[in-house]
Amino acid sequence: MNTLKVGDKVPEFSSIDQDGNAINLSDYKGKKLVVFFYPRANTPGCTVEACNLRDNYEVLQEQGYELLGVSADSPKKQTNFRNKYNFQFPLLADEDHTVIETFGVWGPKKFMGRVFDGIHRKTFIIDEDGVVEKVIDKVKTKDHAQQILDEA
Repeated sequence: MNTLKVGDKVPEFSSIDQDGNAINLSDYKGKKLVVFFYPRANTPGCTVEACNLRDNYEVLQEQGYELLGVSADSPKKQTNFRNKYNFQFPLLADEDHTVIETFGVWGPKKFMGRVFDGIHRKTFIIDEDGVVEKVIDKVKTKDHAQQILDEA
């Protein structure tokens, strides 16, 4: 797993959101961007994390942040997730792992003694020039927005 690190320039990427709209890194040029990766839509930890960001969305925007959620779920699953919990930010349906591989968050995981490949829950804070400012490796799902704001 070759994860992007602080100081790395994020390579340009393109993916689709829950509605099938193309989303590119360049769409966020000149803005601070939070890209959070989660293993699967509508699972307990991912729901708690995304709802925490939803509930603090205004505060994050006041600090100048745009948000982008990413998982390998289908657009339909992402749409259902967004609609069920009223998320105000796009959820990328990265089924081909383009963005997941770009950020280096796919790799071996251990769960209940079993080892398998999957998405690591990580968040990247990217500056206005597309450079990684901070990587949050140990995401606190219930308090994730505060983790992001503490890094500001």
